Amino acid sequence: MSIEVTRPTQGKRATLRRSVATLVGGLAMAVLATASALAGTCPAEQQTALAPVDPQLCASLDADFRNPGGFPLDVYEKKLDAFLGHYCHRDPARGWARDKTVRDTGPFTATLSDGKWIGSEHGTHAPVVIWYSPEMLAWLEKYRSEDADPSLVPPPVPAGAVMIKEMYPAPAADCAGVDPMKLFPTSGAAVMIRAPDVSFDGWYWGWYGFGAKSGWTPDWPAPPGNSIPDMGFAQYCMNCHASAKNNLTFATTANIEGHPGTPTVFLSQNFFVDDPATPAPPTQHQAAAQADFGAPRLLVPFSTPDPAVVKDLMAYAQGLPPAADVQPMPSQTYDNTWVAAGGPTAADTFLTSSQCIGCHDAGSTGLQFDMTRPNPHGNTLDNLSPYATWRSSPMGLAGRDPFFFAQLASETQTFHPDAADTVQTVCLGCHGIAGERQFNIDTKLAGGQCASFERSVLETLPWEGGTSHLAQYAMLARDGVSCTACHRMALGDRVTDDLLAAPQNACVAERQALLNPENSGFAKTFTGSFLVGPPNSLIGPFNKPQTTPMQQALGITPEEHPTIAASEVCGSCHTVHLPVLQDGKIIAHIYEQTTYPEWAFSAYRTGSTPDGALPQGAGTTPLSCQDCHMATSDANGVPYKSKIASIQEYSNFPQADNATAPEKIDLEARDNFALHTLVGLNVFLVKLAQQFPDILGIPIADPMLGSKGTDPLLWTEGAMLDQARQHTADIAVGSVALSDTALTATVKVTNKVGHKFPSGVGFRRAFIEFSVLDAGGKLLWRSGGSNAAGALVDANAAPLDGEYWWDANCQARIVPEQRLHQPHFETITSQSQAQVYQELVSTPGGTAPVCGAGSSPSGQLTTSFLSICSTVKDNRLLPDGYLPLQQRVEIANALGAGDDLALEAGSVGVGDDPDYIAGGSDSIAYAVPLGELAGKPASVSATLYYQATPPFYLQDRFCTASGSDTDRLYHMVTRLNLEETPAEGWKLAIAATSQAPVP
Repeated sequence: MSIEVTRPTQGKRATLRRSVATLVGGLAMAVLATASALAGTCPAEQQTALAPVDPQLCASLDADFRNPGGFPLDVYEKKLDAFLGHYCHRDPARGWARDKTVRDTGPFTATLSDGKWIGSEHGTHAPVVIWYSPEMLAWLEKYRSEDADPSLVPPPVPAGAVMIKEMYPAPAADCAGVDPMKLFPTSGAAVMIRAPDVSFDGWYWGWYGFGAKSGWTPDWPAPPGNSIPDMGFAQYCMNCHASAKNNLTFATTANIEGHPGTPTVFLSQNFFVDDPATPAPPTQHQAAAQADFGAPRLLVPFSTPDPAVVKDLMAYAQGLPPAADVQPMPSQTYDNTWVAAGGPTAADTFLTSSQCIGCHDAGSTGLQFDMTRPNPHGNTLDNLSPYATWRSSPMGLAGRDPFFFAQLASETQTFHPDAADTVQTVCLGCHGIAGERQFNIDTKLAGGQCASFERSVLETLPWEGGTSHLAQYAMLARDGVSCTACHRMALGDRVTDDLLAAPQNACVAERQALLNPENSGFAKTFTGSFLVGPPNSLIGPFNKPQTTPMQQALGITPEEHPTIAASEVCGSCHTVHLPVLQDGKIIAHIYEQTTYPEWAFSAYRTGSTPDGALPQGAGTTPLSCQDCHMATSDANGVPYKSKIASIQEYSNFPQADNATAPEKIDLEARDNFALHTLVGLNVFLVKLAQQFPDILGIPIADPMLGSKGTDPLLWTEGAMLDQARQHTADIAVGSVALSDTALTATVKVTNKVGHKFPSGVGFRRAFIEFSVLDAGGKLLWRSGGSNAAGALVDANAAPLDGEYWWDANCQARIVPEQRLHQPHFETITSQSQAQVYQELVSTPGGTAPVCGAGSSPSGQLTTSFLSICSTVKDNRLLPDGYLPLQQRVEIANALGAGDDLALEAGSVGVGDDPDYIAGGSDSIAYAVPLGELAGKPASVSATLYYQATPPFYLQDRFCTASGSDTDRLYHMVTRLNLEETPAEGWKLAIAATSQAPVP
């Protein structure tokens, strides 16, 4: 009888058949006794020693190798490659020391399954042999040896000290009897080089692969898949190393050759033999650093522009931008800033999310899978971690949003070229908040003035000559609305005069004066003009957080503060108060976006703020923004419960030397674990990210969970679709009747969200498609039909009034003085009419325009955020329980705003429609003339659609700007493949009725 003995490997399994004398009765003991005698095959063993062959070369590289902060990283990695690639670290003659032998870092277990032995490694690393530089060895001998004086407080490891953690196939016993000099590091090496003058953590970290077949290459330029870098300062390695007792290392002389003590031993069921030619399983370093990021897309776009979309967008008719000329965004690989040595100070106020990824992404340790759940639709894990759910959300993509950058191009090139500095400061102060804020902090600290933060900065790459000093601000801005923006926000009792004057709030007062000059209190923070707390603190919702790991890794103390769960954290940015520009001058201020006040005026308001209670108290169904946009339970109502980080703990990790005490690092599973998905309904942005990650400069796989996880962008899309179908709006058909002259029906749309629908930026819209069908399902009549670009059309496929603002050649606006659009309807009688829920605004008109709430439109319709003078139409669905004007005024004043906030959050152009008093729904009557029906009507149906970027908005982008941002968007929009998706036809179905019979 034969048994197959296998071990999982990278892409294939190694198999060995062995005869076993008998398996009757004592199967396990027989296999153990027989197979263990055969163990000992070492896939890493070489015939000759792998030692330095060019001592002169090694000597010439030594000083540079130990000085990673002395060179640009692109230069340094080549020096490191030369040093390690020539095995210069394997030199006992020059004082380098090594471990006694290959050793496991965790248990290795064997499982018998279907006649096969399956071996599984459970170590924090693959089996290792660590090499120590002379400086590192001396430090360990003094502070980490058996005879070290326990009263000594270990000082920082000296600069230039090095540890090279070579990694080998599991289990260690396979290679334990081989001279380490004859071992080839099949799994590469983890690298730690001490550089205390560069970063707070004081180490240069990384994974290095030996040989051309290892998969390792320098990180600069970035790889095609935009993966996280293999090497650098303040890397994700700290997710484990922050649990060390001190100096972020667990090293001990007990492991080192020639020193007393015994290395820690783990269970190793190594009684079977592997094929030495088979590659070993990837280590966590390899899985993270060499994950398959090069798919390169989740979904395949059209290879050429969709002719129907090109035609129906009516833009770029004179020539499409060549695909080869489309400029990608800089790779996310470059986006890594860190707390500097001596920090955190004001210069470290804002950090890229790369500093959070190690602990707050699932699977980051390679052993634990907290913050996950099994994917019900596959064999992967859904990543519920804060990092993963945020990274692929519109908040995480804000610094790379192609719609935003095309909008900014229109603002600076066409709408307000004479005020481009103001425009960029205002707009990038939200979409690139961390970069804009840190730029001004550093500029002021250096004795400069608050300055404009320009779009061009975001194209800066590290080490590009004269602009390299701007690279960190580019990294921060491209990172979107990231972790430190929200978790450092100061509201309520944290706001003091001293805090406003603190260096981390440099230029915030100027921003408040620019955007909210007449406001006070919380209203001064509108348009993202909030203060931030000290750079050594971050706030979260949970009490008694473990502080030691973050303090040791970043010098930052996490602390509980209730304001992080308040709607005002969202309201500061989602109440957008902007200057109105004309001829480069500010002529007024107006509210472009009122999502937070809409909530505060609705039945969903909680009635409280970090500054105290509001007039009118709580609504009848109080829910915060986070209650809806940061789910704490799944679709079945089952609460999420999880640890909030993935770190090396004491209680559930293999034993480690010199670890911090359990009570300082072990985490508890928390109730009310909230997802950071933060989604609205912009499926179109997520679809672009899925199909064009190369152009947006992003990876498609999660950097830590890798192939074990559901692709984050697919998760985000699923969350958006669930939001659309379950939590946004309902639609119903009622009162269908047939007379001698007309078919009549009513359609009711019910708003289920806690603000207007749609809300957010003003160009979002929704519309109703109402259809009349015959008995065979043939369409007889339709209001709200659309073309390939999502433009509403009549029975002859002609666009309705207002669907396009420009002629097909972008040469002239279509009668702009008439401000053509679909008005609000209470009754629809024609296929050239459609009920569109939207906000339309106009520019200042004349030489002395009057702008603001209640002003009469005199200019032309505009998509310019900084040209909004008057509201032409706002019939967006009100939330339930909307307060009358006087009560809205009381709340607006309590927030520190004027009456204009209450007025502008009302409705415009709805006549005396009673549905726009208390809100919650809208009913529309359809009266279809029988003379227009080419058959006998049998049923009617209605669908509510949503468009994040309607055709008139896209056309305005392509007709009012040129250059890389505009071309990039056009390239993606015209090639985006929406076939057989919920967003097909550039419209997202929110709700639909069944076919209602005609009596």
